[in-house]
Amino acid sequence: MSGINIHGIWAIYRSEMARTVRTVWQSIATPVITTALYFIVFGGAIGSRMQHVGGVGYGAFIVPGLIMLSLLTQSISNASVGIYFPKFTGTMFEILSAPLNAIEAVIAYVGAAATKSVVIGLIILATSTFFTDVRILHPVWMVGFLLMTSIAFSLFGFIIGIWAKSFEQLAIIPSLIVTPLTFLGGAFYSIDMLPQPWRTVSLFNPVVYLVSGFRWSFYGLGDVGVAASLGFTAGFMALCLAVLWWIFKTGWRLKP
Repeated sequence: MSGINIHGIWAIYRSEMARTVRTVWQSIATPVITTALYFIVFGGAIGSRMQHVGGVGYGAFIVPGLIMLSLLTQSISNASVGIYFPKFTGTMFEILSAPLNAIEAVIAYVGAAATKSVVIGLIILATSTFFTDVRILHPVWMVGFLLMTSIAFSLFGFIIGIWAKSFEQLAIIPSLIVTPLTFLGGAFYSIDMLPQPWRTVSLFNPVVYLVSGFRWSFYGLGDVGVAASLGFTAGFMALCLAVLWWIFKTGWRLKP
């Protein structure tokens, strides 16, 4: 063992990033256009009737939620497709037999997926400034939550890509679980606005902790404590790493 295979990691990372460039309209333009439509519908139609939430204008209030919505879906999509495609084309054996260990393969695929998600998140943040006034009280924490969330859900997407046996399975969890949980996780409202018992029920939605922590970094307000948000994000990342360690140790869904 002579250290980390930097060249191998860079080769896979560069290949994954090149795929994004080839599909720039789908990878970059689509999330940005969708976000602009959210601002027009929610910020314009609802925002004109709901002036402020917690002292923050409604248009600005939904910005962290919109970024988090794209961050979760794009992280999962990028990472799951990245590792599923070699399985689909039958080239997974070449990756497993390459001079690249499990940690290096995860760094390459997850690093590329997280990079793409962060870039999209920053583009959406820049786009939002054309529609509303956005202020960031804790920029370091904002970047920290952005990186931690993108890495954690890219790890989750990597697991989904290994688990999936078809393109349909690849889309089930993001479409039927993650996106609904994000919409019900306070992306467009504060859970304090919900009547009981729905507010209590919402506390069992993990996305609430992600959106709340990210919104706190913008405006200093959240539905739950920032420590709880930070703890959940770090805990989810640790859980995904533990699952990946087990997958590579046993070869589950990787080897025939």
